[in-house]
Amino acid sequence: MFTKGPSVATRVALLAVLSLGLMLVDHRYDYLHATRAWLSLVTAPVQWMANVPANLWGSLTDSVKTRDTLKEENASLRAQNLVLERRLQKLASLTAENVRLRELLNSSALVDDRVLVAELIGVDPDPFRHQVIVNKGASDGVFVGQPVLDAEGLYGQVIEVNPIASRVLLISDNSHSLPVIVNRNGVRAIASGTGQLDELVLRHVPNTADITEGDLLISSGLGKRFPSGYPVGTVVSVVHDPGHPFAFVKVRPSAQLNRSSHLLLVFTERPQTPQVVAPEQEADNE
Repeated sequence: MFTKGPSVATRVALLAVLSLGLMLVDHRYDYLHATRAWLSLVTAPVQWMANVPANLWGSLTDSVKTRDTLKEENASLRAQNLVLERRLQKLASLTAENVRLRELLNSSALVDDRVLVAELIGVDPDPFRHQVIVNKGASDGVFVGQPVLDAEGLYGQVIEVNPIASRVLLISDNSHSLPVIVNRNGVRAIASGTGQLDELVLRHVPNTADITEGDLLISSGLGKRFPSGYPVGTVVSVVHDPGHPFAFVKVRPSAQLNRSSHLLLVFTERPQTPQVVAPEQEADNE
């Protein structure tokens, strides 16, 4: 009553024989090329669907790996960037310092007197006192009253000497004054500090004095403290008040009082204190 078909082994054997026959025919002849093309078209969606889970898993794994890699690369690049920025800042600082030292050396070449290069190591915190500290002292031959220059002009004078450091009073301090002359015509005046780093004034200048804006003021050497011929400042304004006997003259210092970090200590002849001879001793000498 029931028809029994071929066994499973028989079917497998038949399919194997059929497959081998088809492979042999496809290999030796070109009869099944069109059939294979149509079969690949039919099975393509099945193959694509079968590969979807593997592709999704691979994409997810690559995404996670790529994100972690990018984080590591960003952290590494950020660290390298910080190092390069620090080096760049240091390079900019060294470049600026080299420029200042070169200017200072060029300035020292124009100074006839012996000079000593000093570095600024401290600034007085009191805003009403314009004083700085340099890293040269008595052991280097520094003395009180010694003139101090920077690359642009007269900076100040030494007022206190320690074995390894010295204190310098700037020309802008309101307690400081020095004799100057107008480089253009030789008119003499007294330049005094105002307590502002970018401004000096000329005291007791007659209204008739030949001083105009742009005149260069240089040290006259009459005070026996500063040598003559060093730039002090440039006249920026001259105001004549008919009701006042003197003109108001403002001067911009030549020295970079708020920028210079390297200074020149000038070794000139120290001012000698005159000896006072009593009348009795003078009579004895005669």
